[in-house]
Amino acid sequence: MSLNLQYEEIGKGFVQQYYSIFDDPANRANVVNFYSATDSFMTFEGHQIQGAPKILEKVQSLSFQKINRVITTVDSQPTFDGGVIINVLGRLQTDDDQPHAYIQTFVLKSVSGTFFVQHDIFRLSLHDV
Repeated sequence: MSLNLQYEEIGKGFVQQYYSIFDDPANRANVVNFYSATDSFMTFEGHQIQGAPKILEKVQSLSFQKINRVITTVDSQPTFDGGVIINVLGRLQTDDDQPHAYIQTFVLKSVSGTFFVQHDIFRLSLHDV
């Protein structure tokens, strides 16, 4: 058991770096570098994808260009294998659409002193009533 005591700093730093790349349309495809070719999972609005090549396909298929994002909270916890779980709550607006609340959860896996995104779950907070 090796808890990473810098989990809060790692979580906040990761979120800042990830979103600065993702939110820039000219740079968005580079988020693929956070994922493993085979050992990463993304669930985007209920659709599960495995591996960096498929995740890149999903990212490149998104039709919006502009993102206006407000992060409300970033909560992080250490995992027992040296990784970090990160939960992000915020609001985003794409192009000229209405702003929506969202939740995104990342699990960073520690490998040889660095991290990759092992799990990524994204969901808009929309309620069908």
